[in-house]
Amino acid sequence: MLGQVFLAASRSPLARRAVSGFPVTRRVVDRFVAGEDAGDALAAVRRLTRAGLTVTLDHLGEETRDARAAAEAVKAYITVLDALRPLGLGTRAEVSVKLSAVGQVLDQAMALDHAREICAAARDAGTTVTLDMEDHTTVDSTLSVLRALREDFPATGVAVQACLRRSEGDLRDLSHEGSRVRLVKGAYAEPASVAFRRKHEVDKAYARCLRVLMEGAGYPMIATHDDRLIGVTEMLADRTGRGRDTFEYQMLYGIRTDKQQALARAGSTVRVYVPYGDDWYGYFMRRLAERPANVAFFLRSLRSK
Repeated sequence: MLGQVFLAASRSPLARRAVSGFPVTRRVVDRFVAGEDAGDALAAVRRLTRAGLTVTLDHLGEETRDARAAAEAVKAYITVLDALRPLGLGTRAEVSVKLSAVGQVLDQAMALDHAREICAAARDAGTTVTLDMEDHTTVDSTLSVLRALREDFPATGVAVQACLRRSEGDLRDLSHEGSRVRLVKGAYAEPASVAFRRKHEVDKAYARCLRVLMEGAGYPMIATHDDRLIGVTEMLADRTGRGRDTFEYQMLYGIRTDKQQALARAGSTVRVYVPYGDDWYGYFMRRLAERPANVAFFLRSLRSK
């Protein structure tokens, strides 16, 4: 129930003003967001890659309803990719893109053109792009853009949300050779008609989706902090004969850093999802919705002010 409250608040202008107005909020946000500009993002890349981890960078922003703002989002990605190029990190640092940030709400063709620009810049930097998945109304559009991008940029990845009832079918279509797919639980308030909503239902759906990916021919990117689901991943890897170079774990910046290090030391590829930028509110509220521990951390910070 508390999670649903935070998800609803993530799209409330009134809640945005209230939460942003807390003097302590910025200090708490810094746990989950690397900073506001490309320099902050690159500092996080250097720190994490030195620690044996890999990175995907997300320039924060979503549901852009202005063509100029969409173009600015593209510019921000190209700036960080141009800065990554001389570092020679290749696939150790890629980028994640929300199509709604680059014009999807305005026009799918615009979003596709903008995504192509970002993919070209990523290719020049020796890396690639993964498309984030947003609420259920965007899935068909996002998969359509993905198909078009893969004609010229076949390494383009995509996220799929296990909570959506359609996702097992989508994953069967996506689990082909060379297909990079990030499996997430889902962080949007969805109606029961299209999504599982109870925690145990979502966990079971995630395990079913995970099996489809691990038994397929693609490259699974397992986005979870849940020890049980990590255990299921390890079991499926053994059962299917997958080597540790044929899949990776993904975890959020600032969450379970000890587990990130432990998995990396055990020989797994661990990619940290690193958001940066000043449009942090929606992302921050979804992180609070995901785990009671995040809410407790926020409230303790408020009380300590």
